[in-house]
Amino acid sequence: MKPARRLVALASAVLLATAGCAGSDSGASGPIVVGSVNALSGAATFPEASQAAKAVFDAANASGGVNGRQIQYKALDDKGDPAAAAAAAREVVGRDEAVALVGSSSLIECEINNKYYEQQKILSMQGIGVDPACFSSPNIAPVNVGPYHDMTLTLLYGSETLKLNDICALLEIAGNTLPSYQAAIDEWSAITGKKLKYLDATVPYGGSDYTSYIVKARNAGCKAITVNPVEPDSIGQLKAAAAQGWNDVTWLLLTSVYSENYAKAITNAGAGVYVPAEFYPFTDATSPQNKDWRELMTKNNIPLTSFSQGGYLAAKYFLDVVRGIQGDITRESVTKALREMKPITDPMVGTPYVFGPGQTHHDNTAGWPIKLASGTNKWELVANDWLRIPKK
Repeated sequence: MKPARRLVALASAVLLATAGCAGSDSGASGPIVVGSVNALSGAATFPEASQAAKAVFDAANASGGVNGRQIQYKALDDKGDPAAAAAAAREVVGRDEAVALVGSSSLIECEINNKYYEQQKILSMQGIGVDPACFSSPNIAPVNVGPYHDMTLTLLYGSETLKLNDICALLEIAGNTLPSYQAAIDEWSAITGKKLKYLDATVPYGGSDYTSYIVKARNAGCKAITVNPVEPDSIGQLKAAAAQGWNDVTWLLLTSVYSENYAKAITNAGAGVYVPAEFYPFTDATSPQNKDWRELMTKNNIPLTSFSQGGYLAAKYFLDVVRGIQGDITRESVTKALREMKPITDPMVGTPYVFGPGQTHHDNTAGWPIKLASGTNKWELVANDWLRIPKK
């Protein structure tokens, strides 16, 4: 064997040995390792969730930690890439021996890693769950409503509160999400007895021109449109409608567009943009519901968004549970505590959070209706209480 190859082999052996014993010195007095896998770089990034979780853990550490132990929080980047998502999970779960994952936010992470989490007997409290596997895995329980219940909620508000007819859907489908969005639409139909007038599931993410899709929807007789867009796409769709002089269409959108930057970018919202906010609306600056979250985010220069709300709540729920553990805080004891926890209520959400023993976790079914009107560049609350999907 050549010297250079010997060195490489030796280095690999050392790394493997180090990985095998990493975390073994933490014990009952060392740090409690908590991880997360997030889209921190790539085409679509969601850094606020893990930033908010870290801020919660930093504040807890400054106050003495958990039973005298510090939280060591490791937020890894999946880069929007499946291989990177798998590697990140294996680093924090396998090498670093995290006791749980808290505050993750990613477009792909759940789908890539859910089976690995089952194998490793570790639980993930997603800050923001997006892909279908986030809500259909026994080892993942997001704190947010998710885009599928969000779509059912926005359709319910449109048909039952706004009394809109001739509702259509323009869906942007990535990966295996179409069945989940169809199930959300079917749930609305089962509740209301109503059907969509028109559905187009070929709308592209990142489209350069949405005019053809808007023209087809208008020609189909749509009076309202539900879409599952990212912000830039929605801005393009509203601009395309305005360019066609279609100013009386109502937009029934998801929390994915709920931001102050989006509101500032919209010059013509048609008959209004409506969203069922997954958490108590953060644009209500004086709300007591968001007071603690807002102060902590402002102190740490973290953007006030629904993503940071999700990360904050995930970390807060986690601390509430682990502080009640009697004895050592390990992956096994944390898993047991989360499986057996009692529901936690919080004014920032309309549904109590519980991980529990279920094989799926899609329990958050409440949103707070908000509206963006043309010419205002400002979100406003249009309800006095949570809108909830009726129990079956």
